[in-house]
Amino acid sequence: MVSLKSKLDKIVGIMLMVIMAVMVLNVTWQVFSRYVLQSPSSFTDELSRYLLVWLGMLGAAYVAGQGNHLAIDILPTKLVGEAKRRLLIIINIVIILFVIPVMIMGGANLVYITFILEQKSATLQLPLAYVYMMIPFSGLLVLFYQLADLKNLMNNKDSQNI
Repeated sequence: MVSLKSKLDKIVGIMLMVIMAVMVLNVTWQVFSRYVLQSPSSFTDELSRYLLVWLGMLGAAYVAGQGNHLAIDILPTKLVGEAKRRLLIIINIVIILFVIPVMIMGGANLVYITFILEQKSATLQLPLAYVYMMIPFSGLLVLFYQLADLKNLMNNKDSQNI
């Protein structure tokens, strides 16, 4: 499980770097074409918006996998041993209970509806289902990461290592 997680981390990290690089090039072209060429590119605004959605969703999944997601960690930092392990198990379960219906099922439903309705983006004429596919994909990543963390917490009875 650890080797699969590390390989997945590497792949997702590379995907994030590529998305960010494309986004930087896209916005740079937009600024150049607008202010230097005096003829703004029509597709760059829409593309940067979609790339930002992908970057945010995939980045959130990646950070959740690293255990660095946004959290109020007052209680976990105060607890030690078995109490901390149990709290972390509860937190993982709550995240899983959010991810499955909202990100995976809800995101898949959104992708399905936009695919059936053949909705396309205004400028790029890109099917919006492709844009929204990142929601259930990121949900699946978060689910995998949380299940891996949960398995680690359940197997780690030595509460001093948490």
